[in-house]
Amino acid sequence: MTEAERSIDSSAPADAGISSVPGKLPGDASKLTALYFGWIPPDATPRTATERAERILRHHLELAMVRDLHTPNFRIYRDGDGTGLGTAIQLVNDDMPLLVESVTSALRRLGITVTEVIHPMLNVTRDRRGRLQAITADSGSAVAESNGREQRRPESWMHIQLGTAVDDRVVDQIEHLLPSLLADLRRAVDDTAHMIAMMTGLAARLEHVAGRIGEPELAPCADLLRWLANDHFNLLGYGYYSTEDGDGRLYRAPVPEVGLGVFSPQATPGILLPDWPVDRPLLCVFSGASEAPLPGPPHHCLISIAEYETAGPAQDEPAAGRVRRIRGEHVFIGTFSVTGLHENILDIPLISQRIHQVIAWAGLDLNSFSGQAMLEVMQSFPRVELFATDAHTLFETISAVMTLSLRRQVQSFIRQDPRSGALYCLVYLPRDRYSAEVRLRMTEILRAEFDGEHIAYSARATESELAVVYFTVYPRADAAPVDLSESNCARIQELLFATTRTWTDRLVAKLVAASALAQSAALAQAAAFPVDYQEAFGTERAVADLRRLLRLDGDAIDINLYRVAESPSGEWRFTLYVAGAGVSLSEVLPLLHSLGVQVVDEQPYRITLPGDAQRWIYDFRLRIPASGSSASFDAEVSVGGAPASGSHLPDVRVRVAEAVEAMWFGQSEIDQLNELVLRGELNWRQVVVLRAYAKYLQQIGFAYSFASVARVLLTNLEVTRSFVGLFESQFDVDGVGPAATQRAARITGRLHTLIDRVVSMDTDRILRAIHGLITATLRTNHFRRTAGGTFLDYLSLKFDARNIAELPEPRPRFEIFVYSPRVEGVHLRFGAIARGGLRWSDRTEDFRTEILALAKAQTVKNAVIVPTGAKGGFVVKRPPESTGDAGLDRQALLAEGISCYRTFVSGLLDLTDNVDSITREVLPPDRIVRRDGDDTYLVVAADKGTATFSDTANEVARGYHFWLGDAFASGGSL
Repeated sequence: MTEAERSIDSSAPADAGISSVPGKLPGDASKLTALYFGWIPPDATPRTATERAERILRHHLELAMVRDLHTPNFRIYRDGDGTGLGTAIQLVNDDMPLLVESVTSALRRLGITVTEVIHPMLNVTRDRRGRLQAITADSGSAVAESNGREQRRPESWMHIQLGTAVDDRVVDQIEHLLPSLLADLRRAVDDTAHMIAMMTGLAARLEHVAGRIGEPELAPCADLLRWLANDHFNLLGYGYYSTEDGDGRLYRAPVPEVGLGVFSPQATPGILLPDWPVDRPLLCVFSGASEAPLPGPPHHCLISIAEYETAGPAQDEPAAGRVRRIRGEHVFIGTFSVTGLHENILDIPLISQRIHQVIAWAGLDLNSFSGQAMLEVMQSFPRVELFATDAHTLFETISAVMTLSLRRQVQSFIRQDPRSGALYCLVYLPRDRYSAEVRLRMTEILRAEFDGEHIAYSARATESELAVVYFTVYPRADAAPVDLSESNCARIQELLFATTRTWTDRLVAKLVAASALAQSAALAQAAAFPVDYQEAFGTERAVADLRRLLRLDGDAIDINLYRVAESPSGEWRFTLYVAGAGVSLSEVLPLLHSLGVQVVDEQPYRITLPGDAQRWIYDFRLRIPASGSSASFDAEVSVGGAPASGSHLPDVRVRVAEAVEAMWFGQSEIDQLNELVLRGELNWRQVVVLRAYAKYLQQIGFAYSFASVARVLLTNLEVTRSFVGLFESQFDVDGVGPAATQRAARITGRLHTLIDRVVSMDTDRILRAIHGLITATLRTNHFRRTAGGTFLDYLSLKFDARNIAELPEPRPRFEIFVYSPRVEGVHLRFGAIARGGLRWSDRTEDFRTEILALAKAQTVKNAVIVPTGAKGGFVVKRPPESTGDAGLDRQALLAEGISCYRTFVSGLLDLTDNVDSITREVLPPDRIVRRDGDDTYLVVAADKGTATFSDTANEVARGYHFWLGDAFASGGSL
């Protein structure tokens, strides 16, 4: 048993072989499987996919059952033909050199992707009719054995799996191509010994003449021919041409009877020979070109030796001073063998002289560091190009390549074969930048630039800092003429260079160009992005993200809402930028869910900026539930972020970003009313107004819950938007005037019509209640700004309480409701002049009920002092979390209570008129629209929970320059 058989038998399952073997063969199925797949590593696909391996082997055996001597059997399988093999080729042929390379190279020249090749070497026994009798492992011997009845000979079986997308027309081309290709290969193999004899014989003749006449050119050519014949060159063909000169050119005619291999009269490739000038050198080397695919690897070499008008291939006398007349040429074509490709170029005759000459022109010593570096570059030069390039061109090329390791760029050299139109592109690049992915990108660039139908390549990474890729591009038959001008070649070289740039390289270049950063600083910033980010986003996005990240400081965040090209309608991406330690999903998801979107997935990216500054990018994929709004918003959340042209709506990206930021920093509560940002096309502050009215309804004992009110607002969007429009028409100080009054009247009429159409009694009552609150609102600080120009983070509403139908009795004359996510409070005043304390209540759900009861008692108590009573109170909605330390917890709660008390008092003063201390003129508050008369009286006192807060209240009043001074608050002191 062979080593391969032993490895298969020890690792493959017992049923790894075919279930039945066609014909009558000795041995068991498992051994046959081992012979066929034995060279494949244990983890390769056919070894592990037992069912597929069985199909491949069974069909290959059927193909091989009968085969005539020296005649290939092949079959092309098509996808969907019932065999289960997909698109594949199976071949049974005599074992020959270059068989695998010939077939796969020809397929690739047709533009076909080869995904897998299985090619076992088998010793096959057949009877005189070619029927398969036995299969054994290849012993390494290529000698056929026969006993008269049976013949045992080595065969090469090939299974070639092709890419799935193979056009039927191309499959037909394969069927036409394979027989002629294999026949040409057989001719080349059969004629190899004769061609070697021709080459060595020609070398001997050159050497003989050189010794006789002292021609210095002849001996190196003879040495080169011997070197090629000594297993350094795979000969595929030899031909002889008689020549005549005319018009400065040589005209040739083939001599068919001496043609060998692919030059024989029966061969099909149609070798394309270059045009020679009459003064051509003795030996010329060119890239091989043909009308049809040649056997062997893709890069062929054509060698031509001139024969002059004498008895031998050179004249009997030196040719000094005159042109020697050429009467014919000997032409060899083939490919360099593995040993030929890797031979030390200093050991290659003729080439060695050229190498020494180039290094001398560079002014270098061969044994110096630079000389050895130049030698290494030339060692990596493709052999065909090395032979075909003259010394001057080679010197210019190598000199250009030598600077690449320092500049870390790409150098390309492109030439076109005038015979076949094929383009040869030699690309040097930094070795650490070469990869299969880079090569594929380069291939696509060359395919697009030269309209390539097929591209062959060879690649080599040397011990130096450079790698070299040698492309051969075969343009389509109808391709346009190729532009190989210096400017266009430079442009193509830049495109090739771009393929080698890493993501970090491209980002550094953009940063330097965009912000004039030093290279080192840009590199430090680019290094901040992890690999998973680089795989997900391009460098343009990274530049924009970096700007956002560098602006972040402390607890700041940034937000971006965008769409990905070709994403489904209603599917967006939401990116959150955070500084510091990062956040958990549980902190972000409630915010997004409250907007009414579905979070499909999320990906975090940790960015470490220079100086070890931590930043985080959280990228979410969102989906809006199907609705009429998702498609319209897609235009606003466009790729690149530009809002829809002519849209009357604010950019939805801005609305969402501001709403999330408001929730993040506690300026807006997280509840279902936030869905109005998308569904109702409102901004978050407009939603806060509606939320405040809904919260107030809960405090006055409204029959419907907050959730019910929110649901009604979300399902009656036209009414909801009209509520906001009415509120803004009444109180937007920047739009006050006759136009605003008329607009408010139109909206009111529209609201009556819309609400009258409502069928549900519950919905009707909720909508009328909110409408009634807006109508009863006398003042609001919604449009008031801080000294810094920002809007307040709390909202105050002053009501004419007598006009609120839902209010329980007794109803105050005026009522102020202060709302924010941190604090809520009410101040009930039963007359224009009324005094009462402010209480810190702990009844979050119904603190107004508590305050109303206290106001009734206060009215009686103050009867002697002031005509009517007043009372106020507030609740702390977000008390500090417990630390477990009672003392610290009490201090933290007190601090939060005082802070909320300040907000509450500020909310009251925002809506109260002031009095000029000198003229006694009434001064309305800044940026407040008053829908009532002057109202300057506001006096508060201490109460339960606020016994020590009076000084705080007076401090707040002084900040407003309130006319009562320290008389504003009384009843306690800190």
